[in-house]
Amino acid sequence: MAYLHLPMNLLLSSLLLTLLFHSTSVSAWKSSALFPSQQLVPQPTSYIVHTLNTSRPAHILSQTEWYRSLIELLPNSQTPNATVTKPQIFYEYQTVMQGFAATLTPEEAQIISEHDGVIRVYRDQLSIYLQTTHSPDFIGLSTYYGIWQESNLGDDVIIGLVDTGIWPESQSFNDSGLLPVGSRWKGKCENGTRFNSSMCNNKLIGARYFNAGAKALGFQVGDDDNFTSPRDQAGHGTHTSSTAAGSPVLGASLFGKASGTARGLAPKAKIAMYRVCWHDVCTHSDILAGMEKAIEDGVDILSISLGTSRWIPYYEDSIAIGSFAAARHGIFVACAAGNSGPRHNTVGNTAPWVTTVAAGLIDRTFTANVTLGSGEVLFGESLYFEVMNGMDMLPVISIELCYDDTLVPSVIMGKIVVCPDAWVGTGFLIEAAGGAGLISINGDPSAGETIVDESYTLPSLMLGYDEGRKLLAYLNSTTKPIARLNFDGHTVIGKKRAPQVAVYSSRGPSYEVLELLKPDILAPGNNILAAWPSEVPISGDPIDPRRSDFNILSGTSMATPHVAGAAALLRHIHPTWSPAMLRSAMVTTALVLDNRDRTIIANENSQDATPLAFGAGHVYPQAANDPGLVYDTGFEDYVKWLCKLNYTSKQMGSFVPSPVNCSDAHSDPNWDLNYPSFGVVFKNQTRQRVVRRRTLTKVSDLPENYTARVVNLVEEKVEVIVKPEMLDFIGPFEKRGYTVEFTSKVSANASFDYGFAYIIWENEEHQVKSPVVFIWSTVPEFNSYSG
Repeated sequence: MAYLHLPMNLLLSSLLLTLLFHSTSVSAWKSSALFPSQQLVPQPTSYIVHTLNTSRPAHILSQTEWYRSLIELLPNSQTPNATVTKPQIFYEYQTVMQGFAATLTPEEAQIISEHDGVIRVYRDQLSIYLQTTHSPDFIGLSTYYGIWQESNLGDDVIIGLVDTGIWPESQSFNDSGLLPVGSRWKGKCENGTRFNSSMCNNKLIGARYFNAGAKALGFQVGDDDNFTSPRDQAGHGTHTSSTAAGSPVLGASLFGKASGTARGLAPKAKIAMYRVCWHDVCTHSDILAGMEKAIEDGVDILSISLGTSRWIPYYEDSIAIGSFAAARHGIFVACAAGNSGPRHNTVGNTAPWVTTVAAGLIDRTFTANVTLGSGEVLFGESLYFEVMNGMDMLPVISIELCYDDTLVPSVIMGKIVVCPDAWVGTGFLIEAAGGAGLISINGDPSAGETIVDESYTLPSLMLGYDEGRKLLAYLNSTTKPIARLNFDGHTVIGKKRAPQVAVYSSRGPSYEVLELLKPDILAPGNNILAAWPSEVPISGDPIDPRRSDFNILSGTSMATPHVAGAAALLRHIHPTWSPAMLRSAMVTTALVLDNRDRTIIANENSQDATPLAFGAGHVYPQAANDPGLVYDTGFEDYVKWLCKLNYTSKQMGSFVPSPVNCSDAHSDPNWDLNYPSFGVVFKNQTRQRVVRRRTLTKVSDLPENYTARVVNLVEEKVEVIVKPEMLDFIGPFEKRGYTVEFTSKVSANASFDYGFAYIIWENEEHQVKSPVVFIWSTVPEFNSYSG
């Protein structure tokens, strides 16, 4: 599992991810790769056991008793040998699924898997993390009118976050003016290291922690810098929770950058934190336990800035399983799309019962520039906190690989060092070796002009790819290159085209199901200012002496709580809307034009972005409050959709506790999920015809008539016909259905080819817009309804 803000050391993160995704536990990897002789004795690790409650033996009265009996039947359970580790249950699950997590050897796991009523047994998994003063204004929220006023800033809506914990002393979690939570709330604040129940208040109403899974995999939790409590030692959870629902804090900034009043999207919403990450590791078993408690406690919204591998099927994905249970209980779930862009088929958290959030840039920049010896001025960004104009020209050196063995005093002392993709630790090395400054350039052409600002300690700035090429060209044109860094300390708002899709934001289509358009929506995620633990280094590096109450981070982790906060505002105003209705309202009203009234662009190449990058567009809560019509989807619809994936009865058991009859789903080839977007796959035949049906629900007050309009960007390739072309609605929550026929005029002749369109139902008051993605594919291994 991974929490999705951008890594501070991409190379190290990639290496560790490779190890961790391809080994089921650290102890197992060590024993097989480093100590082969130790394989003589099977080493226990942790497993998740998924059961079918209807198959419990009749003479056993409870699930707990049944689980214990399964363990007691294992050979090692009754052994008197003190050197043998006995199997032990450390979690029981009743809400997100039926089952338990336990320490078992592979042989014991195999024995349990053979019992009747056990759906499957799989090893617990782990990973490390991969990956606002202005963003509420940027997405159109105003203190004086609109959804903030109508929702009373999201008052009394409960947002749960499954994350790294929280720093309760932050002013973003003060409860001034907030009333106590009502009796519907069943949660609590747990005691632990430097954390007790008195630290909660009318803002932070719940805080729990879950580490049994991490312990079972051999991780030491509870040392001085990794509190055994809900307290945040990483900063990630404090940042995301304050982004979603932080109270207003005047004069917030990071050393003067992005200064203003920091507040969450839903400033009066309640916060409940479920800490599941330890030493940058989040296990499936801990995450499932955290999500289970969040559901039982009574949260209204779940914000999950964590990610799993996009290659695993839904029935093995703990977030998909847990969020399915959440949706069944009426909880809206927002999840991060991932930070593996800009390549296609990299989006994660793609289950249709979650809202998958991509990351965008806002119109704020932290200006800085470099004057070259030739007189040319190159423009970039910097979080360097000192104002410096008119400093001396200094020699410049470019180093391709900036490591401790290349950044030595004899090479860089007194010079400005140019490094590709430098992180904060690079700056520490340069500073220690006597370097005078740092210019970090995007070394990968695919990164384009995206600048993820780092908080370097020495004079430094970052350049996009194009400006970086100009700098390198200058360095190659002279034997004695010189330059001057200029920092004016300004935060500039409104001059940059925005939103833009961040280069790292993962792209669709969904690897698991091509017809399901993911991500769903775009939200601010780049260079976001939010609360930070006052004792945690702002760079996350232990040698960094700097501390701040606020920090600037980037990633789809930062985008996700924006959508969770927006959903909280909508939930306050429309308490009877289902999670699918909340998502539909945001998706069908999202913006596809930027602040220049032009199509949203991809930051890496300044070309028009597509729904594979931004989903339906950029979230716009003001319009989502009055969408006119919504696409609703219920629990039975999701079950039928899973049937369409041809899952076995055991695989279906990961979501549904009782047997499922999938004959209805397979008997209707035109059935599709009532989703607010369309994915249409064409295979190897010309004139292939695909039919999709949808149902719209009226949520406006007055009778309305709607007319269909198709914006087809590939008319030469696809014919689109909507039937009927008009829909009339009279009463509240009235439903009307329609059909769309998509006919391909060409055949698939490449692995993947894409096209786009929009289906819009509109009148003078409302415009209900659904993106359409056409995929021509000759690749058989990708899942598709079409073959």
